[in-house]
Amino acid sequence: MFFRLAIAALTAILIIATSIMSPGITSEKTVKPKVPGVYQFELGDFRITALSDGTVPLDLHSVLTNTNPVEIDRLLDRSFLTNPVETSINVFLIDTGDKQVLVDTGSGELFGDRGGKLPMSLQAAGYRADDIDIVLLTHIHSDHSGGLVVGGQLMFPAATVYVGKPDIDFWLNPANAKRSPNYQRYINEAVKTVKPYIDVDKLKPFSGETVILPGITARPTPGHTPGHSFYLVESKGESIEFWGDILHVASVQFPKPKITIEFDVDSNAAAAQRAKQFAEAETSRRLVAPAHVSFPGVGHIRAENQGYAWVPVDYR
Repeated sequence: MFFRLAIAALTAILIIATSIMSPGITSEKTVKPKVPGVYQFELGDFRITALSDGTVPLDLHSVLTNTNPVEIDRLLDRSFLTNPVETSINVFLIDTGDKQVLVDTGSGELFGDRGGKLPMSLQAAGYRADDIDIVLLTHIHSDHSGGLVVGGQLMFPAATVYVGKPDIDFWLNPANAKRSPNYQRYINEAVKTVKPYIDVDKLKPFSGETVILPGITARPTPGHTPGHSFYLVESKGESIEFWGDILHVASVQFPKPKITIEFDVDSNAAAAQRAKQFAEAETSRRLVAPAHVSFPGVGHIRAENQGYAWVPVDYR
């Protein structure tokens, strides 16, 4: 009797093992759910949440400028990377207690399934799109303003959108399409994602340093785009600055701030702005949050050799 039971049990085990290993048979264990990217921490009375919109591969040999493939590969190798590099698309939420403020919106539908993960990450963090009171755009580019509209509808219907006026003037002016082969696409995307908020009087351009809310200040940092801006957030003596596209590739542009990218509207101004802001952040030791440093993209900058190095925050 015992022998027959043992044989039956062994047979059952073999059948299950064969099912799991067979490529023609699916198992619930092989189904991998999409996991949202969420990282939260306190800043004074505020809660900051880093939200992943996904990642996108960048062929650095073709998009980086004022450099060459040999230099790029040497710098990547120091960070154990090879070209192309997977680049994070980071979005940030500031919960002041009274207001929910989103910094950038990710790529929405504009990058296909590479981006557009913000709604899932937002939900996992305990927020809904309808909860957002204010959207702060660092600038108007696909992976920062693309998530404003999804499925032809306003993604954040209750929100007022703030952006530097020079970006509105530039990216909603059809005449600028002639300035670069890529600009027509950027203008079309701005019309698709930003203009709907203008049409319902939900967009507020600003010029110069502007207080958006107590503790949240917009700081124009033109170069990458004409209206590119940082957002400085302060509460109870603590601060963080949201940086947008001051850089795209940490392993390359921190050690060599002079290296630019073809997405810059004015590459010389972008490089000068980067050098200025890196130096200020290193001196102040301020917490910063760039859009394209590996998620969650929050940390400090220290001087290193003739450039800088990224120091991510301790996991909390």
